[in-house]
Amino acid sequence: MGWRGTLRAVEAAQRRELREAQKCQRDLERRAKEQAKLSAMEQARLEVETYENQLEVLLSTHRQQGEPWDWAAVAGLLSPVRPPRYADHEFRIKQQLEISGQHEYPEAVVEQARLRDEQEFQDALRTYEQQKSEWKNITSLARRILDGEHKAYIEALVELNPFEEIGNLGSSLHFTIHNPVLVECRLKVNGRQAIPSEVKSLTSSGKVSVKTMPKGRFHEIYQDYVCACVLRVAREVLALLPVDIVLITASADELDPRTGHIVEQPVLSVALPRMDVLRLNFDQVDPSDAMENFVHHGDFKASRKTGAFELITPLTVADIPSASKETMPLASSLMRARQFRDELRSEVEKLKPLSAVEELATGELP
Repeated sequence: MGWRGTLRAVEAAQRRELREAQKCQRDLERRAKEQAKLSAMEQARLEVETYENQLEVLLSTHRQQGEPWDWAAVAGLLSPVRPPRYADHEFRIKQQLEISGQHEYPEAVVEQARLRDEQEFQDALRTYEQQKSEWKNITSLARRILDGEHKAYIEALVELNPFEEIGNLGSSLHFTIHNPVLVECRLKVNGRQAIPSEVKSLTSSGKVSVKTMPKGRFHEIYQDYVCACVLRVAREVLALLPVDIVLITASADELDPRTGHIVEQPVLSVALPRMDVLRLNFDQVDPSDAMENFVHHGDFKASRKTGAFELITPLTVADIPSASKETMPLASSLMRARQFRDELRSEVEKLKPLSAVEELATGELP
């Protein structure tokens, strides 16, 4: 597969990644526009379904992620081929003139055909130059990422932005690259305004029952929501970058009992190693319970007086035993080298006969 095919496959996979809950949400929004035509009972059912879907979207954020990036394969993508110059239109018009018995070609007609050939060549050349520029950028970025360059990590996060379509994650994300295997993220979650303050259900007569959500249930949902956001951010970062650990601190607007004001405060800080994240079954795991698998600060015990979560002290790099290493594991580097070799071998096969290059490309790595 060529470099553009690889990118199209990644983009297509990311589009498919849209969760079923979000698809259902779009359908419900469409139906809401038609609710004037519905009976009172159908309107009530739609209102409750919309409410339940809102909760489902919030609490299932952690279940999906973007397609993993194979930067070794991207680094090995072959350059686009420069288009040849053809004379199709000129040849075709001369052929037509020969068939019609004209052995002398009207120069104006032939020149017009040549101009069409030139225009098509220039169009193809512009497309080629654009593709080559994109190829240079993406392969250069891939090599820099594999070299562990901090700036390249940030460029990938900004340019490829795996969080663009996940608006319910929060209002801001800030990343710090500590070393090639450790990325820190500070996430501002949407907070209390993201959680419904009411419970909606259908009565036996088909009407909507609206009650104030109990504090215990509210904080249970809030806790799962924050943990789900943290897990989703970790999964997206690990899918995009070749890091081993993601350190995430989530903050929210909470009431500070010392001042009586709403201020942004850290409520959860967790270090998520790649191997521990990969072991989780995200279709079944409870987001809050999943935190017990990781080093973390934050117990989510709500104050009876204020209803706010207790303040925490965010984790630092010093709190992560394995965070001081500066290079990727040897096994991981060797695996990437072998992936690059296999990709190169596949591309060389398409270029036969090139025996000398082929022999070089098929050399075995230890």
